[in-house]
Amino acid sequence: MKTISNALLGAVASTVLSASAGFSETVLTLNSWLPPSHPYIADLIEPLVADIEEVTEGRVTVNVLPAPLGPPPATFDLVKNGVADIGYTVQGYSPGRFKTSAIAEMPFLGDDAVVTSVAFQRVHDAMLAEAGEYQGVKVMAVHTHGPGHVFSTKEISSLDDLSGQKLRTGSVVAHDLAQSFGAVPVEGPSSKAYELLSQKVADGIMFPSESINFFRLNDLLSTAFLAEGGIYNTAFMIVMNENKWNQIPEEDRALIEPLLGEALAARAGEMWNKADAAANETLSESLTTYQASPEDIAALKDRVQPVVEATIALVNETGVDGQAAYDMLQAEIEKLSAQ
Repeated sequence: MKTISNALLGAVASTVLSASAGFSETVLTLNSWLPPSHPYIADLIEPLVADIEEVTEGRVTVNVLPAPLGPPPATFDLVKNGVADIGYTVQGYSPGRFKTSAIAEMPFLGDDAVVTSVAFQRVHDAMLAEAGEYQGVKVMAVHTHGPGHVFSTKEISSLDDLSGQKLRTGSVVAHDLAQSFGAVPVEGPSSKAYELLSQKVADGIMFPSESINFFRLNDLLSTAFLAEGGIYNTAFMIVMNENKWNQIPEEDRALIEPLLGEALAARAGEMWNKADAAANETLSESLTTYQASPEDIAALKDRVQPVVEATIALVNETGVDGQAAYDMLQAEIEKLSAQ
């Protein structure tokens, strides 16, 4: 009996030790405010989480929280203060705090989200990070969505039809751009889009195609105003608490690092391109589309030029040369587009 008991204890101990060896050494929490079915989560965040676990052989895992710990604008502080380890959000949801990202929200940057995202990441690494706006966090990536358009409940058959319309915007740059073509900006995060339109607080919305489809706004809208290169764009960040990053063993950080930066920005762009392409097929059947003519584009560029200049001046306030950063962004977009 004693022999059996010892053997049993040994087996139990072996099982416990084996199970312990399979446990993650580092478990990270990721604050998420988008539904799990959104492409941002399903096609970007979840694959990133899986890759982190794979490259570290399970030593680092990420737990995507089932409910947000706060509204989207609170994400950065939740991560910086260690309430969550990782989070994603839109810089423009915190007006005046992330001034340098405004250059990635300029009009007519391009139609390929991979190109604009990687270009933005390169400018961030080379110049924008010097402003110190992201102190306390590890910037995993910055990126953009696809080209932003105007969608409305009202008819749009010319550029002038935008005048007087109440449009939901999600950043300072988008707000100023809407004003530049005579619209009335209505502020609100993407999660409030349906509410703003259904309650007629807004006549229309500045959004990428994907978001119209995902947030089921098709039935509320009638017209799409599209312009080559996008009327605007939106800057995003994916960040990790800096102390938490430094607590990850150096060996594992070295394995995770290649997944971040340009690689993650490109992956985000691929996600947006795919989602926009799928949405455009649906929208072409449900909405009347007005494609901006070359004359419209020229007129729009004249109207938005003061916004471009004001945005460059905003970046200058951080100590970063706004014009040089904008020039680099455009040069990187041109370079990447030619590849």
